Amino acid sequence: MRPRLIVALLAALAVLAGCATSASSGVSSATDTGRSESFEASGRQPAPKLTGELLGGGAFDLAQHRGEVVVVNLWASWCNPCRAEAPELVAVAEATKSQRVSFVGIDIRDDRDKAKAFVQRYGIGYPNLFDPGARAVLDFAKVPPTAIPSTLIIDRKGRIAALYTKAMLREDLESAVRRVAAEPE
Repeated sequence: MRPRLIVALLAALAVLAGCATSASSGVSSATDTGRSESFEASGRQPAPKLTGELLGGGAFDLAQHRGEVVVVNLWASWCNPCRAEAPELVAVAEATKSQRVSFVGIDIRDDRDKAKAFVQRYGIGYPNLFDPGARAVLDFAKVPPTAIPSTLIIDRKGRIAALYTKAMLREDLESAVRRVAAEPE
């Protein structure tokens, strides 16, 4: 097998394993071992191409959002931490949209009807890619989202400014998003 393919497959497996729950606590391992990492502007990696089919129909292309800060969140309807953070993400999306901040979700390893019900239940108004095979994240090998949920902040120049492999709280995410949105263009 080619090395890039092996790395991509390992990253996908890590993402899929990230939301395993503990029988005793019901808490995702993503919250136990999650990480928060911000990258200085001078050392940021370009975000890879991110395109895909939207859950409600149509297509998404990250390249069309250049000049905006884009928050990318990987989730699944069966993931308890994803359920816990969904209202937090919705609140941050609403609070920061006037700063030219866009959100996009990537639903992985899920059934379309369950994913649609999740979006409706939590009032998620931003677009969500339907990616049951988790293919959209394979190109994020240099800064891999290795758990569900994972959240990336992409700066206005299309570079990865932050990565969180845990459920996010509103105050933490909003602070990080506003910091990136305030950077000079």
